[in-house]
Amino acid sequence: MAKKSISGKKRMSETQEFEIMKLVLDKFLWLGFIVMGWGMYQSLSQASVLAGIWYMIAGAILLLIFVVMIVKEYEIFK
Repeated sequence: MAKKSISGKKRMSETQEFEIMKLVLDKFLWLGFIVMGWGMYQSLSQASVLAGIWYMIAGAILLLIFVVMIVKEYEIFK
């Protein structure tokens, strides 16, 4: 059963918090995958492969930043 905090609002259980975190993380992973996919398309469709590689690197960095942010935020609430 959900506990009430001091302010009278209901608190979520750990499983509910984890499910919400998974939904948010899934959206961020899709965003990073789309950026990396765009980079792959750019590198295969143009004569310059370097432009596509930069998009793929940016997508990988974006994924890492979002994952670190979400994990740290989840650990704070835990």
